[in-house]
Amino acid sequence: MPQLKDYHIVLGSGSPRRKELLTGLGLAFTTRVSHANELISPDWETAVIAEELAKMKAQALLSTLKANELLITADTVVVTEEGVLNKPENEADAFRMLGILSGKTHRVYTGVCLATRKKMVHFSDCTEVQFSNLTPHEMHYYIQNYAPFDKAGSYGAQDFIGLMGIVRLSGSYFNVMGLPTHRLYEELKNFC
Repeated sequence: MPQLKDYHIVLGSGSPRRKELLTGLGLAFTTRVSHANELISPDWETAVIAEELAKMKAQALLSTLKANELLITADTVVVTEEGVLNKPENEADAFRMLGILSGKTHRVYTGVCLATRKKMVHFSDCTEVQFSNLTPHEMHYYIQNYAPFDKAGSYGAQDFIGLMGIVRLSGSYFNVMGLPTHRLYEELKNFC
């Protein structure tokens, strides 16, 4: 992307999936993990939670940016009729979340923030995901073998449970993985 030739890209995330997706876009970058407090405000509308969390992560890293650095932060949340499912606290919580998703449709929101010392742009994308009915055995197997404790909603679309359980998806698959690459690419082109 010639527009970004004057910038060094910093991914404000330790997520291996986000690293993989940025690499797939052909971008050279380094990582710097944000330790922002990820508490969700009860005042936020459901559709903006992920975007607000991505902004908080960016704000926590702004003071570390050099003049030529462009920061990318992101956050993903899963939203059901029961509410927001973020990352599970333990195996029981993961099992509970997968039980909520089983046989139903939910929405996955990923918020992204692009920031330099002088400019900040943020956006989000939404994907609807329908799951088949999951058996307790399948859920236990997944939790024990894939440890989805760093994943919103306790699952990765690219893992066993996504491969066998996702029946239908409306929107970006990569958004469900943690980064709406199509939107990110467009926003990066227009950022400078």
